[in-house]
Amino acid sequence: MLVAADKFKGSLTAVEVAERVTAGIRRAVPDARIEAVPVADGGDGTVAAAVAGGFERREVAATGPLGEPLTAAFALRDGTAVVEMAEASGLQHLPPGVFAPLTATTYGTGEVLRAALDAGARDIVLGVGGSATTDGGAGMLAALGARFLDARGEPVGPGGGGLAALASADLTGLDPRLAATEIVLASDVDNPLTGPKGAAAVYGPQKGATPADVAALDAALSRYAEVLEAGIGSRAAAAALAPGAGAAGGIGYGALVGLGAVFRSGIEVMLDVLGFDRALARAGLVVTGEGSLDEQTLHGKAPVGVAAAARARGVDVVAVCGRLALDPAALRGAGILRAYPLTALEPDPARCMAEAGPLLERAAQALAADFLR
Repeated sequence: MLVAADKFKGSLTAVEVAERVTAGIRRAVPDARIEAVPVADGGDGTVAAAVAGGFERREVAATGPLGEPLTAAFALRDGTAVVEMAEASGLQHLPPGVFAPLTATTYGTGEVLRAALDAGARDIVLGVGGSATTDGGAGMLAALGARFLDARGEPVGPGGGGLAALASADLTGLDPRLAATEIVLASDVDNPLTGPKGAAAVYGPQKGATPADVAALDAALSRYAEVLEAGIGSRAAAAALAPGAGAAGGIGYGALVGLGAVFRSGIEVMLDVLGFDRALARAGLVVTGEGSLDEQTLHGKAPVGVAAAARARGVDVVAVCGRLALDPAALRGAGILRAYPLTALEPDPARCMAEAGPLLERAAQALAADFLR
């Protein structure tokens, strides 16, 4: 059996999910052969999944979304780095109940990218998700040498709000090593930069943006794209409309237009990086999952990516989850034979999250009894 599940957000990391599933299976079938490849789709937990897959964890001093100093991590192996923007620019770095939709910056993500270059990385996977920011990646690019100036020739303020005053942009100072580096933008979000399906409109409210903030941010991001178009030409306008430009508050746009990144499905990239295909070749059954199997799962989340890869090899897939909001037909359409939700064992959501580990072992034991005996 191959256990390839994402985290149960708020209760278990992907590594802990694999450990609990393995323990539960062994209760039912002590001699079962089990291999684990904890996975992630580019969002928070991506560095941890890479480290579990054999990458070295590297730590670096960086700037948080509010400008505070923090320690962020990236993963490195054989010249390939996995950088997770949430490590420096994620919502988890904001105090409880505090949001900064207009001023939160991705500057720290740029610092982590620079540290990866310093460490010798020449292939970088930039996983985006869980961001506190809506600055179009301007902070990230500034940390890598770009300049964003107002009409007086002064640097604009941090965050998406500061881009409203943008008068000129200069990308010529970007770290020259970027030109020789292959960068993949790993995301499950294909939104454009602006408009009703853009970064501010769709994801701004999750970061504390009021309707007025959303309008201001969308206008500022439009200004940002216009100024970049004036400076570097039509490719800036094309990048603003490209799939993934609106990912993580528009950092996708900054990566596409400033770093020359290529957009790919986050889970597909991570499965490649983690060597999932090699493990799959040895598997007779795959167990995947995440905290909530729901409509969002069907749009490029880790379990569907795992199931698609397994189905292409003719390997059956079952899932574990905290909560199940998909009917059997939707599960089968996603390539998952059956799901085992923890809420079937403990219907109270608070207790279910608090006791997720033991409950997951019980669910895995039931799964093994159904599929391995």
